[in-house]
Amino acid sequence: RGYNYSMRGAPGSRWAEALREISGRLAEMPADSGYPAYLAARLASFYERAGKVSCLGSPTRTGSVTVVGAVSPPGGDFSDPVTSATLGIVQVFWGLDKKLAQRKHFPSVNWLISYSKYDDALLPFYDGFDSSFVGVRATAKQVLQQEDDLNEIVQLVGKDALAETDKVVLETARLIKEDYLQQNSFTSYDKYCPFYKSVGMLKNIIDFHTRATDLIEKTSSHAGDGRVTFDMIKRRMGGVIYKLASQKFIEVSDGEESVRRSLQEVSDEVERAFRDLESANFESMR
Repeated sequence: RGYNYSMRGAPGSRWAEALREISGRLAEMPADSGYPAYLAARLASFYERAGKVSCLGSPTRTGSVTVVGAVSPPGGDFSDPVTSATLGIVQVFWGLDKKLAQRKHFPSVNWLISYSKYDDALLPFYDGFDSSFVGVRATAKQVLQQEDDLNEIVQLVGKDALAETDKVVLETARLIKEDYLQQNSFTSYDKYCPFYKSVGMLKNIIDFHTRATDLIEKTSSHAGDGRVTFDMIKRRMGGVIYKLASQKFIEVSDGEESVRRSLQEVSDEVERAFRDLESANFESMR
């Protein structure tokens, strides 16, 4: 009928175990871990049913089927034959993280191991929607990776021993994880998020990160009160950081124009706060 369907597949691991048992009873030659040699081909025949199609009949209609499969490797071992064969076929991977689920962080998708191979194919769409989005997304991924690298250092020497720019990284990563990636499906403002709202929220968070980093680096050679630290930024901009964290509470039901206007107000406030801080810092040096 020209609909766009999303189908969630049952855990592929159980299906593969059944396939292995049937193959064993048929006395077929086993491959890795006892699975039949045609395991990858059978998996591919299932996932290849997904795609965008032109429907038969008239009028002309276009429909699609998106398959979301689930694989539960024993012990979380990604070298498991079923997992490795599935990853070799699919174009998108959402890696669920038990530790995130235990911390009540939902959706519990690990942002460091998850990926999509559709990035290049979607570039024209992203550029047409907002030419800055690709760069903003890349910066966000870089911040999350840097935060993961810094966590071990923080556990050893504490946050106070970090460089000022590293403190900005930790604060930005906290905003991204807790106030952007984490969602509550039982609330009207968070149960779904249109792309324009996602882009606007992330742009404001990364704008704060970029401005804070640039200002700290710009004044790092100054002495005394002329040097801007992260603690100074956090103290002077507590209200701005709170508004960045509260962007998710903007109701989509108010309409796209209202949401965009609210996000723009946050963006303007971030710009104004840094401009005022830089001016005050310049005056203190005179």
